[in-house]
Amino acid sequence: MKTEKVSWKYKIPFIVLAVIAILSLVPVNHQNLIPSGLEINHADTAWLLMASALVLLMTPGLAFFYGGMVRYKNLVSTLLQSFVALGIISVLWIVVGFSLAFGDSIGGIIGNPLTFAMFKNVGIEPNDAFAATIPFALFAMFQLKFAIITPALITGGLAERVRFSSLMLFLVLFSLFIYSPLAHWTWHPEGFLRKWGVLDFAGGTVVHISAGFAALSGAIFLGRRKGVKETQPTNIPYILLGTGLLWFGWFGFNAGSALAADGLAVTAFVNTNIASATAMLTWLLIDSASGKKRSAVGAAVGAVVGLVAITPAAGFVTVGQSIFFGFVASLVSYIAVRLKSRTSIDDTLDVFPCHGLGGIVGMLLTGIFAKDVGLIYGGTTTFLYHLLALVIVSIFTFGGSYLLYKLTDLMLPMRVSAEQEEKGLDLTQHGEEASDVRVRFN
Repeated sequence: MKTEKVSWKYKIPFIVLAVIAILSLVPVNHQNLIPSGLEINHADTAWLLMASALVLLMTPGLAFFYGGMVRYKNLVSTLLQSFVALGIISVLWIVVGFSLAFGDSIGGIIGNPLTFAMFKNVGIEPNDAFAATIPFALFAMFQLKFAIITPALITGGLAERVRFSSLMLFLVLFSLFIYSPLAHWTWHPEGFLRKWGVLDFAGGTVVHISAGFAALSGAIFLGRRKGVKETQPTNIPYILLGTGLLWFGWFGFNAGSALAADGLAVTAFVNTNIASATAMLTWLLIDSASGKKRSAVGAAVGAVVGLVAITPAAGFVTVGQSIFFGFVASLVSYIAVRLKSRTSIDDTLDVFPCHGLGGIVGMLLTGIFAKDVGLIYGGTTTFLYHLLALVIVSIFTFGGSYLLYKLTDLMLPMRVSAEQEEKGLDLTQHGEEASDVRVRFN
């Protein structure tokens, strides 16, 4: 059978990976740059191993959550758009990503790409600059899981019309030029946002606000889907399964960010659960109060919004305040989803109204309620720096992502053709279908 001629630009990614595989054989010193002499705490290490696995599970959970919401002909594509981040970002993190995020600080803006390149100087000994009781390599792996799910979240805003090869390139660029700097600003001891006192316990700013604005930027860049006004979910059980996996994994996301098996982890664990539960109920009861049926999809979306909102504050607030976080975030996101439907912006799976705004609500409420430094304790400085950080992060992630979409589009067209979009991305991008059942739901 005659095969189509493959353009050279589609061969480059394989060549790059082959070069990385060969270079990885060059021996590097995996011992910590400066031996700390600290002892490993076995309980903390066991918990962070488990937390890292839990956070990893969130990305397949997100795949199911998103996959259930799209049309049948795009189900496989949507699942894979999240799932492929596990491969791309994992390799990129080892090569240079971790170094950009946590390497020796260059002006509080970005890490030195050579500090931990190819995991050089990332050993089993703890590094007290980041986590004093667990192996430094484990800290790096825990942070990797956050780096994986962030670009995966963005795909919900681009679903049903983005070219897969172009998306893969964008994931690389976003991780290098948006995520890594944000992680450095916020979580590195020398990062300028951290030095300002901006609080982000587990990624409300670094993960959710950045993904929300990047998804909004991408939805605007790609434009609306062809001939689509309103669609129904393909598989609601997938959505509920994905929500369950996300909720389960989020305990590792938030409680794991304590970086120890201690009281702070327990606080984050409790707050995570109650904020999500409150947000889920809020979404359902708003529907009921509005004369609408209480839907399973609404319950799932509400639960995720609550998880997003409590993320930046999980270790800094009380249980009662967590209930308030979940209620306010769910109310704001519910209204935003309804308002978005009246605009021309086709953020396919409402990434910005749910993750972007959920993260913004959480960030601002953290500035108000954070123990000892929040606005209610008289700490105006923290709140004002949160406002300033929100402006900076919003402009950086929205504008930066838009530039990366344009750059990607110059190299590989971002959007599929109208014919491919009509036929569905499963067949046109992957040559696969979700099942061999001959009934189609479009």
